[in-house]
Amino acid sequence: MKNSKEKKKFIISGLLPSLILYTIFMVYPAISVFYESLFKTGGLSGKKTFVGLNNFKLLVKDNNFIRSFQNTIFLIVIVTIVTMFLAVVFASVLSREKLKGRNFFRIIFYIPNILSIAVIASIFAAIYGMDQGLVNGFLRLFNENHTNIPLLGDRMYVVYSIAFAMIWQAIGYYMVMYMSTMSQIPEHLYEAANLDGAGRVRQFFDITLPLTWETIRTTLTFYVISNINIAFQIIKALTGGGPDGASLTLLNYQYEQAYTNSSFGYGLAIGVVVFLFSFILSAIIHKLSKRDILQY
Repeated sequence: MKNSKEKKKFIISGLLPSLILYTIFMVYPAISVFYESLFKTGGLSGKKTFVGLNNFKLLVKDNNFIRSFQNTIFLIVIVTIVTMFLAVVFASVLSREKLKGRNFFRIIFYIPNILSIAVIASIFAAIYGMDQGLVNGFLRLFNENHTNIPLLGDRMYVVYSIAFAMIWQAIGYYMVMYMSTMSQIPEHLYEAANLDGAGRVRQFFDITLPLTWETIRTTLTFYVISNINIAFQIIKALTGGGPDGASLTLLNYQYEQAYTNSSFGYGLAIGVVVFLFSFILSAIIHKLSKRDILQY
């Protein structure tokens, strides 16, 4: 009995500091956001008026909010699917094929992940530039009369241009994670598959993908949520939400409303939507990607 009580005291004393810090820096701010979203405030003036759910009612009628929501969903779907697909394929190729310089390719692919957002924005500003940009320069090689495409200045192209930058930045990180998991798959499974006449593609879907799925599932949830934050950073540095708000996402619009237009309560209402959207999206992904864990 005495040992049991001492064990409980030890566990509590170990968990209590973390629980206190988590409450102060995570739980309390989250509750404050929900609370402050019920007020109409004038930035940092301190003057606020209780409006209840009026801020959320206004969101439904706000075309800029709806457009930023659509952009957020588009980037989550397109960027996540393309990034995860390419990361898994590249990881499989570099793990299984006897390529020279595999470590070199691993480093090259990983480099974009360690670059700051400011550097990435500078790189793609140069790539997408109207006159001296790499893309327009390449197109001029095939057509001297080529009209420069404003990839960051046209509503038709800007979101796709941002999506490409996000994919380029993220592939290497997840590729290295998947390579780590794939390297642990026993070689005798592939040898047995070869004896049964299974080709590389069949081995990928029957062996590599199922035995890597738990890692893919975990990183998928993580990336979808981090995708929202990364999109905010890249857009803030690359386009500022332009042209005419065409590249705004939820976080960009929240920042604009809360700190530029001094509609602090309205901005926090958008933050609540982001929180609930992220939570629901994580739950859906967790549910849909659940499957029996394979052992080897």
